[in-house]
Order: sequence, then structure tokens, then C-alpha cells
Amino acid sequence: MDGGHRRGRREGRTARTGLRWASRICRRVILVRSVVSALGSFIWSIADQLRGPYRPNQYGNVILPLTILRRLDCILEPDRETVRALAAKYDTPSRLKIEVKKATGRPFYNTSNYSFANLLADADGLADNLADYIDRFSPDVDVFQYFDFKKEILALEKAELLREVITSFKTVDLHPDVVSNSDMGDAFEYIIRKFNEAANETSGDHYTPRDAIRLLVDLLFAEKDADLTEAGIVRTLYDPTAGTGGMLALAEEHLLAQNPDAKLSLYGQEYNPQSYAICKSDLLAKGHDATNIAFGNTLTDDAFKGRQFDFCMSNPPYGVDWKQYAKAVTAERDSAGPYGRFAPGLPSTSDGQMLFLLHLAHKMRAPEDGGGRVGIVMNGSPLFNGAAESGPSNIRKWLLENDLVDAIVALPTNMFFNTSIATYIWILDNTKHPERKGLVQLIDGTLFWTKMRKNLGAKGREISDADRAKVVKLYSDFTDADPDYSKVLRNDEFGYWTITVERPLLGESGNPVVDRKGKPKPDPVKRDTENVPFTFGGSTAGVAGKVEVVQAYFEAELKPHVPNAWIDWAKVKIGYEIPFTRHFYKYVPPRPLAEIDADLEKQVAKILDLLREVEK
Repeated sequence: MDGGHRRGRREGRTARTGLRWASRICRRVILVRSVVSALGSFIWSIADQLRGPYRPNQYGNVILPLTILRRLDCILEPDRETVRALAAKYDTPSRLKIEVKKATGRPFYNTSNYSFANLLADADGLADNLADYIDRFSPDVDVFQYFDFKKEILALEKAELLREVITSFKTVDLHPDVVSNSDMGDAFEYIIRKFNEAANETSGDHYTPRDAIRLLVDLLFAEKDADLTEAGIVRTLYDPTAGTGGMLALAEEHLLAQNPDAKLSLYGQEYNPQSYAICKSDLLAKGHDATNIAFGNTLTDDAFKGRQFDFCMSNPPYGVDWKQYAKAVTAERDSAGPYGRFAPGLPSTSDGQMLFLLHLAHKMRAPEDGGGRVGIVMNGSPLFNGAAESGPSNIRKWLLENDLVDAIVALPTNMFFNTSIATYIWILDNTKHPERKGLVQLIDGTLFWTKMRKNLGAKGREISDADRAKVVKLYSDFTDADPDYSKVLRNDEFGYWTITVERPLLGESGNPVVDRKGKPKPDPVKRDTENVPFTFGGSTAGVAGKVEVVQAYFEAELKPHVPNAWIDWAKVKIGYEIPFTRHFYKYVPPRPLAEIDADLEKQVAKILDLLREVEK
């Protein structure tokens, strides 16, 4: 295994680097909010110019591509003449890209004679010149076609707004020296949220709150044997639901904060055209290979088929119906065989979260090549939905029996912009540290939050730097963590058998009805099922202990109450669930009856006094 993928052992690095990054983020948070607020106000001032010809839900079709264009324009400006000279010398785009990269260090270019510096000089030709400017970007800059921006140019010109809008954008400097890449990402997401709020639409499909991403990233990189401070390391990170690129950006920021000499190659796929365009342009601005960001539906067309990655992360949509993709997904499962990404099972077509979970599990770098880790945010249903041997249960079975689940962290409620439901971070790892092998850590992070001064949609809570550090420390401490907030369980503690319990069908005489072999016939009305934990009676035999454990459960829990019952062994099924809340349930005894009676007497006395007042 080469040095780029060696996984050294460095105990205690987790908490130190997490706190170091938290401190860095804390120092810049006020500045970030200031930049985002100022840029957001500027964007809204331009959006106001569109009122009338455009409805609020259409503002983004103009503002977002122009923001991207101005951003790229500011980046390209210092070397514009150099690129034009190279374009006159080299005819083929492939050779020109190589020469431009040598001269400027950038992987993209624009050969047009126009830019924001001179577009307004030709008032009559503004629309044509702007279209020419967009057309003459290097082939990898395909972002504007996903906004259908040429159509918007004509619409703006017809509404006599084009010159006014371009004039406004020309006044703002979006060069990375003025607006950092991180701040630009925050600003894009602020803009999207504001536009969607104005249009009374949800913004949750576009991005995940930064505080949730930072916790996910900390946990993803918190593995004790992943020495990310090694000089000159190269790692790959992949997000199949890339959105506007927020997760990719923050993961890169985290790694570079620990190791400025590291290189993180970013990969992603996104099916929303506008989000894809923003994500790709953001990576272009940072000098990344933009061909690593693909457009399309990850579930039906994996753009990186055959590729595996060091780190994977995702926040897939919750509860989204995938019936329209079911035919393609099922066909892939059937044709790919036992090692395909969907081979372990398929979830209900009403919720596709677990499809992304399986996809990412198959995207981890192979253990013999150094292994991989996954961080994915999902709601509670993948923990327990589906009965034994259903698709969801079989997916959990495959993950747990292959020892891929490292940790699951419960997040506070009211964390996301468009939902207040419970959410969880799953961490998968196919090369666990020896002390974690065969175990799953559950962390209750629901109490680690800080109230926001002002709600943003459904989001009224945020995970502060201190809150995040506490959760990461719980993960790092592992078996030594506070048991009120952390539980470490064996993989087999999540398994169970569903058994079918039969009782005899009774005839008119009250005696059991028997078949030709003299065996009592079961009464379908009295048929029942029971879930028997693999660990019943302290067993550690797991699946192998089926007969012994099930029989012991039957004799202890059922036989005393229904002595004529029996187990239909042909119908025994294996199931897996992760009853997260059960493990952290704290019994609160009811108040003493005397105390309750005293309170009731006081309330009755008050009611009687009120009635007397009414009677007077």
C-alpha cells in the first residue's frame, strides 16, 4: 500500500484537531456573517430591479448565473490579455487549456474580447456581446447552459433591464481576495434560501446547515488511525448529492486547516441544474478539476462507476419517492449480481435514503487499498423501518454483519431549514481501528445545541463550536465516554429472530383438530409473532444460536402463558434494527399518589371558590 493511503496510529489527535478547527471557525464567524449579509443585501437590491417582469420564484434564473459570471470574470481579469494571446496562437481547446494552465495556474479560461470591463461600451450590442462572452468559456465551463441563461438574456433585453442589471453587477468585486471561497459559498446558499422564501418554496433540497456539516466533517475525519497530518498526503472526497458544494467545501477547509500541504481531490454528482452549476463554478474558482463534478441522477446513472474514494459524505433527501426510478434501480440490482451496490436490499419506494446509504457503502476505498469512511445524514426511519427480511432490515443486516457501521449520532431537532424532525449522522468504516471492530457507538447529541437569536425557517437551533467539540470528544473517548450520552454495543445486539407462534385449532368438542399425520392444525386467528433478540439470556452466539436462544425464549416467555403453543420453525426470519431512543431512555418515576391527590384537591378548591363567586 503506498504512502498516500497509509493509515498511521495517532491517539488523541481527534479532539485536538477538532478543537483547533473550531477555534479557527469561531474567529471568522462574525466576519463571514458580515460578508454574507452585505453581499445578500446587494443581491436583493438587484432582485428588486426585476420586480414586474419577473416573479419571485424566477429571480434566481437571473441572479444566480450572473453572480457566477461576475465571480469568474473577477478571477479571469488579471490574465485576460495573456489568455487572448494564447488563444490566437493555439487552435485546439485541449492544447490551449494546457498552455493557459502553465501561464495562469487556472484550469479554465475565456477567449472572448468582452468582459464586464467593456460590455457596457456597446449599448446596442449588449445582449449579443454578453452571449459571446458566455460562449467563449473553455468547454468545461458548461454551467450557464443549466440555467438556460441565453433565454434570460433575451428576456432581460426585452424588458429593458439588461443594461441596468449588468451595471449593478459591475460595481461589486467578487474576486477571491475580496470574497473568499468559503464566504462565497455561504453567500450562494443565503441567496438561494432568500429567493425560495420569497417564492414560498423549500430550500432544504439545496443545502445542509453549515453547523451540521462541520460536525459531520469532524466525525468523518476523527478516526484515530487516519493520520491526516502526513506531509504531501493526497485524499479523495465524494458527495453523490453535492448540492451547491457546501459539504465538499467545508471538508476541504477542515483538512487544509490541519495540513496546508495536503491535497483533497473533490468529486460530486448533482441532479438539480442550478445547484450543479453553482457547485461546479465554485470548484472552478478554487482551481479544482471541474470535470470531477457530474450532472445527473446518482441512483440511475452513477457518473463515477467503478471509482472508490477515501472519504464519502452526503445528505440525501428525506422521504423522497423513487417509484419513477424503481425500474432502473431494480434492473441494475438484478444484473449486477451479489456484489452490486443495491444487492443487499431495496427500501420502500416511498423513501430512497437507504439507496444512497448503500451507494456510499460501495464507494468506500477497498480495505486492501487503505480503506474508506462515510458520513451520511438521514432521518430516523433507516434505523428501524421494515420488518424482518424486508429490504431495509436486510440492508441493516448487510451493514452490521460486514462490520461497516462505526457510529451513529443523534442530532438536535429543529436543526434544518425545512424540517424539525429527528436526524442522525451515520459513520461507516471498512477498516475500523482494532478497538472498534465488531462494535457500534451510539451517541446522543440531542442536548448539545445553542438557541439561535432568530429562526431561519424551521431552524431555531445550531451546534456551536463548543457543542461540536463535546460530541467529537464523546466519539474519541469511545468506551470511556459518558454513558449518559454514549453507548457501545456489539453488532449482534441489533439482531433478532421473528418467530411465528401457533396455537391449535379447536373443534366443537373443544379438542384440537388434527391433520392426517395426527398433528394439531394451527388456528390462523390465534397465530402470533414474537421478536427474539440474538442476545436473549446473555447469549453471544448471534445467528448461530438460533435454535438454542429461540427455544429458551419460548420456554421462558411464552410457554407458561400458552402451554399448547408451538413454534413454526419454517417461518423464522432474521431481522436487524437500531432502536436508538430505547438505549437512551431514562425512566422517570411518576409522582407519589399523595402528591397528585393534594394537587387535585387544590384545583377542586379553586373551582369551588370560582363557582361561589358566580353564584353571588
